[in-house]
Amino acid sequence: MALERLDKLLAAQGMESRREVKEKIRRGLVLVNGAAARSPDLKIDPDRDQVTVEGVPILLKKNLYLMLNKPQGVVSATEDPRQPTVVDLVPQGLRRKGLFPAGRLDKDTEGFVLITDDGAFAHRILAPKNHVPKTYLARLDRAIDPSVAVEFQKGVRLTGEDQCSPAQLTILEPGDNPLVEVVIHEGMYHQIKRMFQRFGYQVVALKRIRMGGLFLDESLPLGACRELTPAELVQITQGEDKPSP
Repeated sequence: MALERLDKLLAAQGMESRREVKEKIRRGLVLVNGAAARSPDLKIDPDRDQVTVEGVPILLKKNLYLMLNKPQGVVSATEDPRQPTVVDLVPQGLRRKGLFPAGRLDKDTEGFVLITDDGAFAHRILAPKNHVPKTYLARLDRAIDPSVAVEFQKGVRLTGEDQCSPAQLTILEPGDNPLVEVVIHEGMYHQIKRMFQRFGYQVVALKRIRMGGLFLDESLPLGACRELTPAELVQITQGEDKPSP
């Protein structure tokens, strides 16, 4: 990648203005590969050089892709005046201008949220026509009739005009409060909850565990996030429809 000015790169992260960045460089608070930066116009390689600001490592990649294990009580938004958002959970060293959740989870739903600043990639994995699957675990309020899985496979018509695409329902733990797995290929408002309500069931707990072919990292604590690897990004797109040759 071409070399770029240090102050320009840091300001582009959206944490500081360019003037504030220059002041921190002047005060010796910005290190490049362990040494204090000499001047704001120092040219660095964003993909190779390691930069810290006041001891915090800063990622300087063109685009950022984060896996967040969303807890309950957090809204899938970039900002909210009253409630914590998924972007608020991004640690300082990973924050930059333009981050947003690629797809939403309800406030009371846990699990995998992809946070990125790459709009084209987000559109690719969220567009229903690409059929990138999203997998959820749901706990229900009462024993479920296995025939519901057949209805899910047909495509559930919700109240109003919403028609769901075919979905897969698997009963993992039968009983009075069964645990089921649901795979959908779109993301309508409260879709899974409304699908079960259509047949008289209530979802008492919901968690997204997979996007495309990539599972939520089980070692990632609730509220924590980490950067995805290039191989994991490829896994997310697994399952989408490919254009005919």
